[in-house]
Amino acid sequence: MNLARLDLNLVVALRALLEERNVTRAGQRVGLSQPAMSAALARLRRHFDDELLARAGGHYELTALGQVLLDRTSTAYDVLERLFASQADFDPAKETREFKVIGSDYAVAVFGTELARVVHEEAPGIRLRFSQTPPTVVEDTAALLSTTDGLLMPHGIISDFPATDLYDDRWVFLVADDHPSVEERLTPQDLSRLPWVTYQRTYDAPAVRQLGMLGIEPRVEVSVDSFQLLPLLVAGTRRLALVQARLARLMAPLAAVRVVEPPYEPVPLREALWWHPVHTHDAAHIWLRETAARVARRLLDPER
Repeated sequence: MNLARLDLNLVVALRALLEERNVTRAGQRVGLSQPAMSAALARLRRHFDDELLARAGGHYELTALGQVLLDRTSTAYDVLERLFASQADFDPAKETREFKVIGSDYAVAVFGTELARVVHEEAPGIRLRFSQTPPTVVEDTAALLSTTDGLLMPHGIISDFPATDLYDDRWVFLVADDHPSVEERLTPQDLSRLPWVTYQRTYDAPAVRQLGMLGIEPRVEVSVDSFQLLPLLVAGTRRLALVQARLARLMAPLAAVRVVEPPYEPVPLREALWWHPVHTHDAAHIWLRETAARVARRLLDPER
């Protein structure tokens, strides 16, 4: 494929056509007349040797290839938009821009809130948009990172991408304040006999793998896709939950729970900000990474 012979404006037209599934609405969306958008659709059909949009009664439906292109076009559009938004200089006090950061609700609660506070103070025109980490993060990391500014995730899950280490955390257990059979310590037998509340995303793998290596099979009674819900689902029950110590300190006032240390040495947890190499030399992204590192140092300061 010779990219030099392609008209990149067709990416904009293709995305509008596939999402709107209507030539007139697609043209209105990108500022083209109906004849001009029809001409763009004709060029796209010749290029892909496929109808892309097939008439079904009084409307259009995507062909099989059109359905495949729907997600790919959105990703390509985001990559191109970020490519041409790259800057040689960046003044956070004057710029207006949105940074998209992906992370779990744990990462946003512990780190994202502090990052947002600093950005609010230093860069009034900068917006932060936090999105939940998708289940496909491990299978398609490159595509995910190419369409975002950063991914908050601990080491041990993805690799081979640049990252800025942020802070260390550790795993602890939560039990109800009035748990009838757990006093100051947990035993390995407790971990097997008591019911669990678990975080259901599979990419939180290192801590889960360690349990299996220790021969501990959690008896899962409830699973959720939010770390912050774990204390509420532990309070007033016989359940236990494995959570990060920093999050446990934040959430403790909201639920009648207490922290109990694991009866084994848990794997370390080091949170990092990961990004795609395409962002490495972008001035705006350098500022974001440096600000993140500065916020992380504040988290590590015992005086704070």
